Amino acid sequence: MPSLSPAVAELRRAVRSVVADLAERRLAVALSGGVDSLALTAAVVFEAQKADATVVAVVIDHGLQEGSDAVAARAADAARALGADARVVRVDVDLAHPDGPEAAAREARYAALRTVARQEGAAAVLLGHTLDDQAETVLLGLARGSGAASLQGMAPERVDDEGLRWVRPLLSVRRETTRAACAASALEFWDDPHNFDPRYARVRVRESVLPVLEAELGPGIAEALARTAEQLREDADAFEEMIHETIEDIVEHAEAGISVSVAALAANPAALRNRIIRLVVDAEFGASLSRIQTLEVARLATDWSGQGPIDLPGCSAQRVGGQIVFTARG
Repeated sequence: MPSLSPAVAELRRAVRSVVADLAERRLAVALSGGVDSLALTAAVVFEAQKADATVVAVVIDHGLQEGSDAVAARAADAARALGADARVVRVDVDLAHPDGPEAAAREARYAALRTVARQEGAAAVLLGHTLDDQAETVLLGLARGSGAASLQGMAPERVDDEGLRWVRPLLSVRRETTRAACAASALEFWDDPHNFDPRYARVRVRESVLPVLEAELGPGIAEALARTAEQLREDADAFEEMIHETIEDIVEHAEAGISVSVAALAANPAALRNRIIRLVVDAEFGASLSRIQTLEVARLATDWSGQGPIDLPGCSAQRVGGQIVFTARG
């Protein structure tokens, strides 16, 4: 018998524990037809057979390129040839989305994946993001300057409000490995032209920024960025637990809103104080605060000089006695 390709073996090891944990369940794999998602699908199908699990490949046709329906159909055929079921879903992408077409396509894609997973009774959706994708995400977050949250990159696993698991088992696998695995298995993948279009920031990071960093600073930059994301997620998880414990003691419901103890906020370190403020506003009003807005609210506790209410997204904040009161705006 021919020896097993090291790349194929690495892919199978990467998905093995996830699939084994979902034995005898239905698994959905997000399949674009590209090299990463096709390599993932092949590995998941192989491991699922040993775990008595079933696999459905979900192919999302965004309809943004001519011939996208044919690309989606070929991806579905490839999944069926591997032994998976396959579903093709056409979505409408809001090209007027305020955050641009990439964000719009991502929202439409994840909504469709969630719907199909629910229809199929899937316990989890597996996504084909690799270590390279993680490194690109961290660099983009660094460029935006949006703090530790964006530098955490993509989580290996999360559970949404409906109890559906979203798993990225390839975050420790390099893109060159998925390409080698497809070549070793004679799997024909699709190279999305958008992945080479320099109009997209992620493409510029992939094609220009990371190669320059590797050339100037030495190899291993992508792995270092991925390790940074992992360490920051560990810190964030611990921080999150501390915040929730603190909030239970210092937050009270108020008429038409919610209030936070001034003394407690002022006594906490700035990092914890600012996270409490952001979490309270997000949880109560579904709004995200910028750093400048967060610091202005914090000043109501730490640098009080009689300043009046602060207008925030979806609410206002005002110091009333020993409390900062957040009230919904009418």
